[in-house]
Amino acid sequence: MIPTLTTERLTLRGPRASDFDTVAAFFADGGRSDFFGGPLTRGNAWRWFAMSMGHWQIRGFGFWMVDLTATGRLCGMTGLWQPEGWPEPELGWVVFEGFEGQGIAQEAALAARAHAYGPLGWTTLTSNIMPGNTRSIALAERMGAWFERTIDNPLVGEELVYRHPAPEAV
Repeated sequence: MIPTLTTERLTLRGPRASDFDTVAAFFADGGRSDFFGGPLTRGNAWRWFAMSMGHWQIRGFGFWMVDLTATGRLCGMTGLWQPEGWPEPELGWVVFEGFEGQGIAQEAALAARAHAYGPLGWTTLTSNIMPGNTRSIALAERMGAWFERTIDNPLVGEELVYRHPAPEAV
């Protein structure tokens, strides 16, 4: 039930069990995963991984694994997310170590946003970004999103809400 999306360079696909070691390594790295709810132990990374699969079943949307199409290498995650307690759906992204600075996050996030505004029929979308995550703030702004407000997320604390342009504006 998880659709596969493709871009010029990327394949966004559903998670596979074989992805877990890469996801666990990301969550184990506090410097990399701080802005994504980490660091997490391997056991808690497994719980996040399994929860993200269940999110697709419950909500009908979630996080895709992002592969470089040419090589099949897993390079990140992007997706649409609204766990219990979230004020509204959000668009998030992560690029794994060694893949930064290649435009992967933006390319993948734009594909996910197009899916939200197209097949899902959404009319609005946010990205919740933790203060200090300057790279994600810059990406949100490159995608046309603007700072709207600050919220207190019960799971991770203060977050900055960036509102994406409406479907007719992208």
